[in-house]
Amino acid sequence: MWNKPHMLNLLANLMFGVAFIMVLYAALFLLIRTPLFPLKEIKVESHLQHVTQEQVRLIVSRYLKGNFFTVNLEKTREAFQKLPWARNVSVKRRWPNSLEISIEEHQALARWGNVALVNTHGELFTAASDAELPTFYGPGDAVSNMAQAYTNYQEMLSGKQQKVNELILSPRGSWQLATEGGLTIALGRDGMQQRLQRFLQVYDKTAASVGGKLTYVDLRYPNGFAVRRSGLAPVNKNVTNPYAPDAKTLVKAASKTSSVVNKGNIKAKAKLPSKAGANK
Repeated sequence: MWNKPHMLNLLANLMFGVAFIMVLYAALFLLIRTPLFPLKEIKVESHLQHVTQEQVRLIVSRYLKGNFFTVNLEKTREAFQKLPWARNVSVKRRWPNSLEISIEEHQALARWGNVALVNTHGELFTAASDAELPTFYGPGDAVSNMAQAYTNYQEMLSGKQQKVNELILSPRGSWQLATEGGLTIALGRDGMQQRLQRFLQVYDKTAASVGGKLTYVDLRYPNGFAVRRSGLAPVNKNVTNPYAPDAKTLVKAASKTSSVVNKGNIKAKAKLPSKAGANK
């Protein structure tokens, strides 16, 4: 081999290449381990209402280890993601010495029984809130549908100065809502928005004709509805909340997965026509 200049040149080039790679690796290793590139600034680019500065400082002190090059962005993101009000988090490096953190907070839409909150995307999350929110009761896989239904019903009722306080979806798919004014409306399983719209068209006349405050309306009839006003004696039809304490379905702590919430006994009574049965 020593008599072959071509082979010697190849060997020399190979050794030079290996040496260059080792030197480059050593330089990079020293570069990222040196204190010449410390993180000096953490920028939170979001306008936060629930995530506090104390929470941000705590995460920074516990999870932000290393310098500009060595800090683990994914672990930092996961730490911020665990905050109760954080829905989405992104973490980016900004040359030469800062991190940019963007936090999208949950926007609470309703309560999921007494175990969780529902955000405006129809997702469950666990956090503390003192806000006055409507309450949903229903199957765990119906959270998104209930959030959308609530938005639709609230928009329809706002024209009558009514605000939805409670929304119930039974295991059989029957809907019922209650307003802050004390009105309970049974919507049934089919054509709920159309039924509610027809009722709202005659709401004022109906309230005036019965001579009292409406407390219950049953819209589960093909060609009409039944009402009950305050001050009437008990009537012959009860609509009971399916999520009573003796139901077999157990209440589980809210999480990102589905959960079912139960509600205590709530009975709403409606005066029904003597001829036709309700279209349940």
